[in-house]
Amino acid sequence: MLIDAHIHLDQYQEEEVPLLLDEAQTVIAVSMDLQSCEKTLKLSRAYAKVKAAYGFHPEQSLPNDREKEALFDWIRQHASEMIAVGEVGLPYYRKQTHILDERPFIALLEQFILLAQELHKPIVLHAVYEDALIACDLLEKHGIKKAHFHWFKGSEEAIVRMIHNGYYISITPDCVYEAEIQDLITKYPLELMMVETDGPWPFEGPFDKARTSPSMMAKSIEVIATLKGITTQEAANTVTRNTKLFYDL
Repeated sequence: MLIDAHIHLDQYQEEEVPLLLDEAQTVIAVSMDLQSCEKTLKLSRAYAKVKAAYGFHPEQSLPNDREKEALFDWIRQHASEMIAVGEVGLPYYRKQTHILDERPFIALLEQFILLAQELHKPIVLHAVYEDALIACDLLEKHGIKKAHFHWFKGSEEAIVRMIHNGYYISITPDCVYEAEIQDLITKYPLELMMVETDGPWPFEGPFDKARTSPSMMAKSIEVIATLKGITTQEAANTVTRNTKLFYDL
């Protein structure tokens, strides 16, 4: 039974949740916005396996000042029931289809980093390719050590910098068929690695048309074990230990 280090549990149908949780030891349930945070809180209260993270997903329009204030106030009020700030980050994929001024997104990310620092919580980041370097700048600026880059993809420069800073990454089931992720696994220390699904985001290859669930992480473990030259049990034990250490589980 593995720990799913990043799943959008609130986006599944209510009746699916118990079945999903049967496939995991624990799940880190991240949030998209205030409404998502509220749903995630309810799930964490209903199921002991669910550990809640509260944030604002960057691949959407920015909140206005009133919405942002309401979200930050809510997170502070429920800090005792959260395991991390997340998911937060920068809109890499949105930039591919929209002309965006990055500055307000960077400013919002910095506010979330400061919030994580204030609340003494880890931060869960959506920051890939060149955005990872911006995130590293902000994390280093504020001396943040407990950073989790979920489904990371990026340059050699970013990888070296993240390893040096002790930042964690989590591997998704696309490692089964994506050479880019397999290459990342070979380069990144196993001691800084977790596994996740990012469910309900769908996957391809052997997972095509399948509902994303924690059971898929077993295939990720097999790939990690093969690339690291260890047994699947060793890989599973290590990533589970890493996740427990990072999130104080």
